[in-house]
Amino acid sequence: MDKQRILITGGAGFLGSHLCDRFIKEGFEVIAMDNLITGDLRNIEHLFKLKAFEFYNHDVSKFVHVPGALHYILHFASPASPIDYLKIPIQTLKVGSLGIHNLLGLARAKKSRIMIASTSEVYGDPTVHPQPEEYYGNVNSVGPRGVYDEAKRFQEAMTMAYHTYHNLETRIIRIFNTYGPRMRLNDGRVLPAFIGQALRGEDLTIFGDGSQTRSFCYVDDLVEGIYRLLLSDYVLPMNIGNPSEITIKEFAEEIIKLTGTTQKIIYQPLPKDDPKQRQPDITKARKILNWEPKVSRAEGLKITYEYFKSLPKEVLYHRDHKNFDGFIR
Repeated sequence: MDKQRILITGGAGFLGSHLCDRFIKEGFEVIAMDNLITGDLRNIEHLFKLKAFEFYNHDVSKFVHVPGALHYILHFASPASPIDYLKIPIQTLKVGSLGIHNLLGLARAKKSRIMIASTSEVYGDPTVHPQPEEYYGNVNSVGPRGVYDEAKRFQEAMTMAYHTYHNLETRIIRIFNTYGPRMRLNDGRVLPAFIGQALRGEDLTIFGDGSQTRSFCYVDDLVEGIYRLLLSDYVLPMNIGNPSEITIKEFAEEIIKLTGTTQKIIYQPLPKDDPKQRQPDITKARKILNWEPKVSRAEGLKITYEYFKSLPKEVLYHRDHKNFDGFIR
């Protein structure tokens, strides 16, 4: 029997590269696609020697062609951190609109099952806590975060339209805060920001008073949830994340304890529309997928910290990952 083939967009990114690893391990032929604006070939260089792995350097906002059979598509291409989507807002909107349209069309042509990576950001600054899938959100469409939030909300709508009107096999995952090796150290997200500051001997910066909450899921747990949802029969959006909630101030204190540093915490104003609470209701994932997180935050943070410690000093002190000037349109 021929191997099943899967296309993973954003395959050189943090999550995408871990998904490439998992589907190679499961015996798939994997095609990773990435335009490398925020992805990094170092995340997948260990796979290039494998016959079951291919890499396409391509922007999915342009027409996507993959020769041969294609059984599954995972659309994980998108800037996902504030430092990225605030610098390249147009590309963020295009990958969530033109990109999803191209990939849904490809899935229809190939008769593939497609999963899209949505996000807890579709809930905005929530007025319901924890956030169940039935909550419609509290999103400022014209605020600074709107380019990311609305791109993901549009992706969900377009995906369900293809499912309804073309009978396409679709899956929608809403991802909550995830962390682990291969995160970019200076991508603006809270965990790598705190660890980077600790490793550089800087004070840890909290935006707001630190009472806002997040729920952190280790990447291996997330990948397991993605795998189970893809192979399930469930077509509506599903939360995948860790419901263990912690305040940002408590989290900063955990990082200081983990790194053994003596930095103090300093406070800056809270950015506009920054969510005050973030905690997934994973009732559906538990019931339908028999899934819940297994890796404790203490265990996951230790692995992630060791990864960041192993990075070269030039990465540690390089604040801006890319020069985006050529990409802003």
